[in-house]
Amino acid sequence: MKSLKKLMIVLIVLSATVSNSQTKNQKTESVKIYGNCGMCESTIEKAGNIKNQSNVDWNKETKMATISYDSLITSKEEILKRIALVGYDSDTFLSPDDTYSNLPSCCQYERAKKEIVSSEEPKMKIPIRMTESDKTNYLKLVFDSYFAVKNALVSSDGNLTSIKSTELVKSIENVKMNELKTEVHMGWMKVMKELKGDANKMAKSKDENSQRTDFISLSNNMYSLLKIAKYEEPVYYQFCPMANNGKGANWLSTEYTIKNPYYGSAMLSCGKTVETIKIK
Repeated sequence: MKSLKKLMIVLIVLSATVSNSQTKNQKTESVKIYGNCGMCESTIEKAGNIKNQSNVDWNKETKMATISYDSLITSKEEILKRIALVGYDSDTFLSPDDTYSNLPSCCQYERAKKEIVSSEEPKMKIPIRMTESDKTNYLKLVFDSYFAVKNALVSSDGNLTSIKSTELVKSIENVKMNELKTEVHMGWMKVMKELKGDANKMAKSKDENSQRTDFISLSNNMYSLLKIAKYEEPVYYQFCPMANNGKGANWLSTEYTIKNPYYGSAMLSCGKTVETIKIK
């Protein structure tokens, strides 16, 4: 009986600790989101709500939304961006024109005019116009740096691989994460730490065997990212069955011709293209 009471006390204390932690991180703000009806309400709240991250409560009469979110996981801007991408303007983001046009007629609210005022008047903050293609170009330098690392390994040059890996680390650090579109942003969040960690290890080493081991993980995460944020030209996902102690390993290349980064000139043409990742 005493053991049961102790267990109950521990559970109560843990529950209070978790609740207190969540309260510290939680933020609640009111923002205006344009819309008309109950269908708008459902769509807006569905786009904004993510379990354990954010909750949106929109009032169709006042057009005001109460947004609650965990500030360690997401932000008001990310929530409003998701809502804009399903058709609803706010004072921060404007929905793509074609998305707005595809809303049911009852949901096509009167869009507020967002005009630039004259130079004599105080300047108003102009909402960002969202586009479906959005800003995947922020990752182009990351992909280009990765291909430079791959080419250095093809040359079996540990020193050059270290230099190109250092450049890759810098390109990862320079990504403007808050300016990526939602899908790409979420994908970037999943792989960012591992990409940087592998690139850092390769930058600090000049041993080709060690660099090639880290390149396996680097390539796997780069592949996941590239599937979401397409490159400006087709990219070939290639495979060498001999690499990784016979377990096989993949890499990405802008060339269809096989140039194996895991063996270089020793087995330059060992491998095959298993997938072509095309431009959007």
